[in-house]
Parts: sequence; structure tokens; C-alpha cells
Amino acid sequence: MSLPSQVYLTREGTELILSYGPKTHVTPSSRVLVIGGGVTGLTTAWALLDAGYAVTVTSEKWASLEDRITSQIAGALWEWPPAVCGKHTNLISSTTQEMEHGVRMRMTNFFFEQSIHKMSGQLEKMNEIAAVHDIQGFKHDPTLVKTHAVNQDAGVVDSYRHLAPVIDTDQYMGWLRSTVVAKGGKLITAGSMGPVAAGGQAAGEVWGQAIVNATGLGAYETAADHSVVPLRGALVRVINDGKRFPIVKEALCLVQPYVHTLDLTIDSPEIVRMRDRCNKFVPGLENAELDPVPFVQGLRPFRDTNVRVDREQRLKADGTHSRIIHSYGQGGSGFTLSFGCAADVLGLLSELEKSPYLERANL
Repeated sequence: MSLPSQVYLTREGTELILSYGPKTHVTPSSRVLVIGGGVTGLTTAWALLDAGYAVTVTSEKWASLEDRITSQIAGALWEWPPAVCGKHTNLISSTTQEMEHGVRMRMTNFFFEQSIHKMSGQLEKMNEIAAVHDIQGFKHDPTLVKTHAVNQDAGVVDSYRHLAPVIDTDQYMGWLRSTVVAKGGKLITAGSMGPVAAGGQAAGEVWGQAIVNATGLGAYETAADHSVVPLRGALVRVINDGKRFPIVKEALCLVQPYVHTLDLTIDSPEIVRMRDRCNKFVPGLENAELDPVPFVQGLRPFRDTNVRVDREQRLKADGTHSRIIHSYGQGGSGFTLSFGCAADVLGLLSELEKSPYLERANL
């Protein structure tokens, strides 16, 4: 058995728990189609496979170094809260010699331009972090600003730290895809599925008993959800080897809401301003050597309201209940929310199997 297949997920209550080792094989009893090959779709496929479903994943394209998908255009830091990622990634990162997944636990520092006690939202978040036993290394200490040689002219006065998973998104997405394949998942490259919310009869008959719509920005079409909006993100990548500036472990990104185009370059005014802010924050960063792939950009799928993880409530054309479960709109928090959303999909699928969804609705 290949190593990726020995990392498995089980749902306990409303959470996914990750374990490592041999797992008893379960003969699939139901088939599920997952539409979308990003971090949300593939994590959901992984959880479904470990729960005993036969899974097919369709996507217009997959993660690659030649043509990066949205899930690769990220820092990426798994944030606390709302994820339970520490229960997963502490285990994953301890197997680095055997599995090149790109997840590493790192001490992560957060800096603020005023006392956190004057910022109610950030204070609430910090207090929640401090109260969670699984979060290791927490420390609230304004002197971290000086400890990490942050430029004193950058205007930061408060800070805290904790251990958090940091992800090489190129590496992780490749590993995630190989994990799904090793567990028996089928990957099919296909174009847009078109609107699936109104019925999905054809797809359901061909592919399985249920459909998971994890199409990100594509949900504007697939779910006819016009609350889905793009959030443009960009990253400047530099060689972080300590030769030209002190090694740092933080990822810095630019976000611009409601921008539909990917027309930025490393010399665009927005990127120049972003680099200038970063250079002022980290002394010596202006001397950094650019990575061989110095600049990447992408559109993250936000919703005007909230992340959507629920069953399709609209009836199909023949009056029967839909077999579609939606999971999209995670925006810039796709990695943070991936396990939690997959757990919710499992719960919704269980509800779907117990309900008379094939019967005609009482109108």
C-alpha cells in the first residue's frame, strides 16, 4: 500500500480526525461525483473515500507548476480559528522524511499597529486561541516586535505568536491529488458542467448517487449563485535563504476585492506598493533575490454573505429532491476551512441518504 493511502480521515461528531497507519478496506456502496479539483474538492474527495464512498472528481484543470490553479496562489498559512488543523497537520508534518506534502509546523508571529486590547475583534480571536489546548507555543508579548528585528518605523506596537501549519501550496496540492488517486479516486479532466443546481439529473445518473459542487468561482454558473465574487490575490516570491536578508517565515500577500482580471505584473503599481510595505516591515528585504517564478496571481472565490456548505433546496424539474451538496465560497481561507467543510459535506451526505430524496415533494 502506498504511503498516501495510509493517511486517513474519520468523522467523529462534527470533526474530521486524521490518523496514520493501515486502514481496513471498505467496499464502496455509493458513488459520489465531486466537481472541482482545488483544495476544497480534493479534501472532500479524500474524506469521502475514507468514509467508504466511490469517488470521481472532475475538473477543468489540476494543480501544476506550469499553469497554477487558484489553490496554489496562496501563502499559505492555516489560521486559528476556525480550523481544527492542528489535529491534522501536527501528524502530517511529523512524517516529512516519507511524505513530501509541503506542510510544516512553524512558529508564526502576528503584528499589530495598535494595542490588541483596543481591537475588539482581534482581542476576541487571540483569547480564543489562548484557550485552545491544541494550539502550542502561544505567547502574547509586544516585545516580539524587537525580538524579530521588525523595522521600528513600520508602526507596529503589539504582537502574539503560536505554532501554526505553513503550507507549500505547490507541493501540497500535488500530494493531495496523489492521495486521492492512491485511495482509489478517479480524476477526469472535463470542461464546465454547466448549471447543476436546477437538477443535475444527467450527471447524477452517470456518475453517482450524489454530487458535491466545489467549483469555487465557477459556482456563479454551476449553482446560479450571483453572490459569488472574485477576490484577486498576488504573491511576490523571493529566495529565503538568509544570504541577502534575515530568514523570515511569514507570507505577505495583496488582496483586491471585486477585481475580475489577472492583468498584474511584478512592476504594476499595486505590486510595487505591496513590496514597498513589506520592505519597510522587514529590514533587508529590499535586497532579496527573486525566485525563479517571482510572481503569481489568482482569483479567490468569495461570497457576499458567507461560505456555502449546504444541500441544494430547489427541486429538480421532475419534482424530486436534489442530490447536490454545495461547498464553495471559502475565499482566501480555502486551506483553513478545507477539513471542516469536508466534515460538513459528510454529515450532509449522511442526511441525504437517510431522507426520501428520490420521492416527489409534497407540493
